[in-house]
Amino acid sequence: MVFRQLFDQQSSTYTYLLADAASRRAVLIDPVFEQARRDVALVEELGLKLEWTLETHLHADHVTGAWLLRERLGSRIALSAAIGAQGADRHLSSEESIEFGARSLEARATPGHTNGCLTYVLDDASMAFTGDTLLVRGCGRTDLQQGDARALFRSVRERIFSLPERCLLYPGHDYRGLTVTSVGEEKLYNPRLAESIGEEDFVGYMTHLGLAHPKLMEIAVPANLACGRPQGRHALADEAGWAPLTYTFAGIWEVQPNWLEEHLRQVQIVDVREPGEFTGALGRIAGARLIPLGALVARAGELSREQPVVAVCRSGARSAQASVLLRGAGFDKVANLSGGMLRWRALRFAVEGGAD
Repeated sequence: MVFRQLFDQQSSTYTYLLADAASRRAVLIDPVFEQARRDVALVEELGLKLEWTLETHLHADHVTGAWLLRERLGSRIALSAAIGAQGADRHLSSEESIEFGARSLEARATPGHTNGCLTYVLDDASMAFTGDTLLVRGCGRTDLQQGDARALFRSVRERIFSLPERCLLYPGHDYRGLTVTSVGEEKLYNPRLAESIGEEDFVGYMTHLGLAHPKLMEIAVPANLACGRPQGRHALADEAGWAPLTYTFAGIWEVQPNWLEEHLRQVQIVDVREPGEFTGALGRIAGARLIPLGALVARAGELSREQPVVAVCRSGARSAQASVLLRGAGFDKVANLSGGMLRWRALRFAVEGGAD
């Protein structure tokens, strides 16, 4: 079997690619919108046919890439019937199987984090994909999206811990760099759900977590109820290939600081901050041209339409709008610097002016 564990740094989400080695038929679990181009490239490079994208639950911290992948690769979308999402090709009930070539995954209902959580178990029970129901030495929160601590406790005990102890468990997220665990390990060492811990202890623990509201929930949940279908232009439209660009769900093409630092002479850098910021403590990127955002449309004629443009500001917010304005003015090769000068300085790249 072909198996790859992929990671989205922004949301700390794991995406899993599984394929039958003989038939090259594949499934992708929990794809991320901003990583759709990456996933397409991997599937094509490995010579696979993506049959299904699968969701472990209705995500509140990122938007799924399922719709984009269906548009690009012809894959079908499957998720829990309890989610009630529009646009899926298959609404799964517990114990249904998803086949890919000679291999298959069983979808086990494991509610508690949300009421539509599924754990996908490989046909030989050698691995399972638990989403946020069970994390490495932890579990998903139970205070949002019809969460229920008692339901999660029973889901883990009855539907995951019933798997062989050797079964490897792959989580939906990890914020510490941990990649995999096993049923046996979690039974012994999970501080919330180990077999020595009772249901009342677990419920009390989860009741007093005091976690902050997910920052992207108001965006992610409605989008995921539409299987990640974006509004506006086609989000996987081919670009000119002048840089490894990322397309955000907000509709912005972005370039990463590492790439820009290596290609400064190949692009026009337009800093859209105000003059006082341009000469302020954050400094400026060498060769950057100052054109404040409010003057950008009027001064767009100062820029070459042949050479790519990278827009820059303090955090990436104003420059995101600048990239939209420049595209509207007919510039085809435009990108926003992801994270702006704050991220550029955090990575300790060189600046002119500024202060430590």
